Amino acid sequence: MLMAPMWELFFKGNQGLYSIYIHSSPSYVASPDESPLFRVVTWGKFNMVEAERRLLANALLDVANQRFVLLSEACIPLFNFSTVYDYLINSNQVYVEAYDTADARTRYHPDLMPEITLPDWRKGSQWFEIDRDLALEVVSDRRYFPKFQGFCRNKPCYADEHYLPTYFVIEHTGKMSNRSLTWVDWSAGGIHPNRYVRGEVTEEFLEKLRSGSGECLYNGKKTTTCFLFARKFLTTSLVRLLRYAPKVMHFNP
Repeated sequence: MLMAPMWELFFKGNQGLYSIYIHSSPSYVASPDESPLFRVVTWGKFNMVEAERRLLANALLDVANQRFVLLSEACIPLFNFSTVYDYLINSNQVYVEAYDTADARTRYHPDLMPEITLPDWRKGSQWFEIDRDLALEVVSDRRYFPKFQGFCRNKPCYADEHYLPTYFVIEHTGKMSNRSLTWVDWSAGGIHPNRYVRGEVTEEFLEKLRSGSGECLYNGKKTTTCFLFARKFLTTSLVRLLRYAPKVMHFNP
């Protein structure tokens, strides 16, 4: 886990209020100096969505778990634990991004009919946050998941970017905020977002991510706290992140 020390600082002193579930490769063996909290996640094609469902299924076994957040190994928290916890627990929506563009529609195929039509097709960030009710529906979905599973197994339909956005637009659009809680910079173009190293991590940059990315709605009211997490940060940025965390993100020193 690239940012394990950052997350350990974030979670410190809040035991009992969270659970961590990691999807790792069966062949992965942890190194002796690796954090015991984290393991490597193996990404694939459609098995990425299958891994997400396994994570949710395991997390649902603990009845205390009420909100579920999917993050990557290159994510960092932008606020301290209590701020993030209160934001999620008190939210009346879920955070799944879904949009309809000409580019997204090029990935649709008629084989997905009749369950999924072209007007239903959506794209969005795979980094979601949902509540317990919808997590239960995702792991028990027997209508849309099998359709994606059968079609995407050997075709490049990028199900991690389409399954939840499409499914929720069809079945649960009223609960969606239609945004992700994870900030990412795609301004450079290409198939991967910008990655941040040591020299790019400054107090000003972190403050901008926390409150300078525009306005959004939270429980029907405008707010500038639109993102709780951000990516992609490389290990070279870790020393600076740990230095600024107490001052900028208000982690406990």
